[in-house]
Amino acid sequence: MLPGLLASTNIPILQQVVNFSQARHGVLAGNIANINTPGYRTRDLNVEVFEKNLKSAIAESKRAGNAGRPISAGDLPTNPGDPMRKVSESMNNLLYHDDTNIDLEQQVAEINKNQYLHGLALQIMTNQMQLIQTAISERV
Repeated sequence: MLPGLLASTNIPILQQVVNFSQARHGVLAGNIANINTPGYRTRDLNVEVFEKNLKSAIAESKRAGNAGRPISAGDLPTNPGDPMRKVSESMNNLLYHDDTNIDLEQQVAEINKNQYLHGLALQIMTNQMQLIQTAISERV
């Protein structure tokens, strides 16, 4: 009952956003940590590709032929047909003259944008959980 209840909200989608932003934060922090490492290439998780894949997974879960199968709320979906299995990351790189591709200002800006995305997703998820808790307790 509880998985069906959570799947009827946007919590599984928000969970994917939070997971992506956490993973991306680790990658961006690693870039800053290696800013003075000769030959280091920055890594990043492509936000546009993530958003495209997430949108595609949402659309697939709502498709009529999907029999209303909900999006999983777990990190490792057990159903092979789960649309969230298709949400993935990609890397992009730019090489600078010193054989690195690290731009400190760009990395800090990306970390800030990522932090806002993470905070927004957590706030919306918290509000969803409070609404569910209110509905369960039958109090307003």
